[in-house]
Amino acid sequence: MSRVSARALDEAIAWQLCLDSGEATEQERHEFRRWLGAHPEHAQVWQQLAGIDQHLSAAAPGHARRALLRSGGVRRRSLHRVAGNAFALVLAVGLGLGLLAQQRPLGDYLADEMTTSGEHRELRLPDHTIVQLNSRTALDIDFDGPQRRLYLRSGEILVKTGHADSRPFIVYTGQGRLQPLGTRFLVRREGESTRLIVLESAVAAEPRSASGERIIQAGEQVRIDRQHLGPTQAAPVGAEAWSHGMLVADDMPLAELIDSLGEYRSGYLGLDPALANLRISGVFPLNDSDKALAALPPSLPVRIERFSDWWVRVVPAGD
Repeated sequence: MSRVSARALDEAIAWQLCLDSGEATEQERHEFRRWLGAHPEHAQVWQQLAGIDQHLSAAAPGHARRALLRSGGVRRRSLHRVAGNAFALVLAVGLGLGLLAQQRPLGDYLADEMTTSGEHRELRLPDHTIVQLNSRTALDIDFDGPQRRLYLRSGEILVKTGHADSRPFIVYTGQGRLQPLGTRFLVRREGESTRLIVLESAVAAEPRSASGERIIQAGEQVRIDRQHLGPTQAAPVGAEAWSHGMLVADDMPLAELIDSLGEYRSGYLGLDPALANLRISGVFPLNDSDKALAALPPSLPVRIERFSDWWVRVVPAGD
């Protein structure tokens, strides 16, 4: 973190707690915007705090944050008292997470290859296989044994298999084993499951803790957990569009769209839960989420609430 004054940091933490409480008045929002524009240091520290708060949001229970607000009474006259407690909590959470960035598992930092938020990377392996890593992806590569192995720790990969090596090529995840049959395919970790999307040829898929291999053909997808293969379904439209910097939404829940854009954005991008199930279709740029948000259909009952470039929410239009 670049050097900023303790006073600016205290004030930024207190404002973050106030705005996140859900109880901020319009007057307080106005005072925050005035504070943010009053000095370049305020915008700088707000930007830095946004990254720290992502960890706090993921690791600290909501009631713990609200308790700080109740005990401190976030108002202008008590900024420093609340900020002292808040900063201690931020430090404790940060240490507990091992100073991780972007809400990532510790194991990701031990991977052979890793991409950060908004980063794409293309790998050319010794057998001429091409692997593209999506944003926030962690991948291990092991070509030293009787198999050519990839292990996807997190994120998503697009694989085009090469044929300069006769050993079996296997992709492993925490949920299963995937053996391509001369093909191009996508593998994505989704919490406690793995999604396989086959673009060309076919892939043999098998859950990790059960027998029952199934061949997934081009144009099909399947979700895999440790015990089961889900039903085979049609592959989604534009599944590989991310490799070209785009996101194709086909009747997609708005929550899923915002989550996808958030993976490519520095800072906080949130959505009011009341809007989560709105459906949306269109093509959106992944690497410019502001442009993507501006492209939301005018018919959607939403508006963009922007406190800074690093703190943006999509909320109901009437709020």
